[in-house]
Amino acid sequence: MNARLELAPADPDAATQAVIERLHAAFVAQRTAFAADMLPSREVRIDRLNRILRLTDRYQNEIAAAISADFGHRSAAETELTEIYVVLTAVRRTRRHLGRWMRPRRIATPLAMFPASSRVIPQPLGVVGVISPWNYPLQLALLPAADALAAGNRVMIKPSELTPAFSELLRRIVAESFSPDELVVVPGDVAIGRAFSKLPFDHLFFTGSTAVGRQVALAAAENLTPVTLELGGKSPAIVDDGADFGIAARRIAFGKLMNAGQTCVAPDYVLAPRAQVDDFAAAYEDATRKLYPTLAANPDYTSIVNAQHYERLKRLIDDAAARGARVIRIAPADEADAATARKLAPTLVLGVDDAMALMQEEIFGPILPIVPYDSLDGAIAYVNRHPRPLALYWFGDDGAHRESVLRNTISGAVTINDVCWHVAQDNLPFGGVGASGSGAYHGEYGFRTFSKEKPVLRQRRWNGIALLRPPYGRRFRTMMSLLKKYL
Repeated sequence: MNARLELAPADPDAATQAVIERLHAAFVAQRTAFAADMLPSREVRIDRLNRILRLTDRYQNEIAAAISADFGHRSAAETELTEIYVVLTAVRRTRRHLGRWMRPRRIATPLAMFPASSRVIPQPLGVVGVISPWNYPLQLALLPAADALAAGNRVMIKPSELTPAFSELLRRIVAESFSPDELVVVPGDVAIGRAFSKLPFDHLFFTGSTAVGRQVALAAAENLTPVTLELGGKSPAIVDDGADFGIAARRIAFGKLMNAGQTCVAPDYVLAPRAQVDDFAAAYEDATRKLYPTLAANPDYTSIVNAQHYERLKRLIDDAAARGARVIRIAPADEADAATARKLAPTLVLGVDDAMALMQEEIFGPILPIVPYDSLDGAIAYVNRHPRPLALYWFGDDGAHRESVLRNTISGAVTINDVCWHVAQDNLPFGGVGASGSGAYHGEYGFRTFSKEKPVLRQRRWNGIALLRPPYGRRFRTMMSLLKKYL
């Protein structure tokens, strides 16, 4: 199939045009290679997964250095925990279970079709496109790619233009281990991203903002390309009036401040009982000081990825303060914000309302608003008045309250008495709902996302279906009467 790249600029410069031509050639090569081997063996798929494991393990120091260079500073420990470890463990688990996932599954067949048999055969889709973001550039490129390879597909990755050092490293190390007709990385700017999303992939997987996700979905729709959208949104953390505030604050602070809040499943705001807002704020401030005793020179505290995002976060704080919010800047060593290093101090914002910009958009930084509530039903109603979040967190010990939150809210996932860790549980599907995304992946769910589960009905030479063929007379009416009554 020929793909026309109309989303590229009408008159791109020579360098952009050259990348677009390579992009198009890579797609054609992958489509051709897939046509020659439409059902790769388990051994072939395991070999591809092993190569993902080897390049991740071999280049982990270079990966951490490149990501840190792109951020200005990115904690090496956070890269090890949230990127290297996550990729290695997830791919090993996929490798271990792949044979079972690949097996056809027998399906019950109605007695009326006796002696037919039914089964579902997992089949690769073809060529899969992965558009990955900047905040976890290794994990969010290689995890969907590994799931797609496990399902037997060919894969093209378009990494974020905001992490150019890492994107070029990923291109190079993937090229060392894979033929471009198996797995290829195509770095580039926004024009390349538009051209990429316009290709007639058999499946397109996007992780990023809701606004860009809409554009990707529109581009894919022209080819009727199915799309998985992993977006974000404002994920709430509800702290019950009977919760241990010390434990809740420590766990929320860890999840909120990891990667300086630049995490799609980070708690975006806290809902706390009105009479205990100050108590929670004090517990959160204490937890933050213990996690990060200093900021500017602290290797554990990550920078904001670029000046544009840093200034956006500063504007959110300034807007809230101008509208009457109480801003609590947490700087344990009394340091000023290191603007040149783009290290923004953890910040609490109290007295917020929905007119403030930080309550209208995903924060994606180390700023935590606290919204008071008067009853659990009020907290649930607040969540439900807003777009459905990617994650929801609840802290407490009251089983009835917990079940009320689970029954009466809709979110991509829920973690009880902690935050974020559901992402690392590969036996659970990961994905959003509504404005926070569509589709899911991780583990077997990723394998299914990138497979066509082909239904197959096998009928025998002699079967009862002959009794239902024309001419329709007494025999037909008798059979239909029996079927409707008993089957």
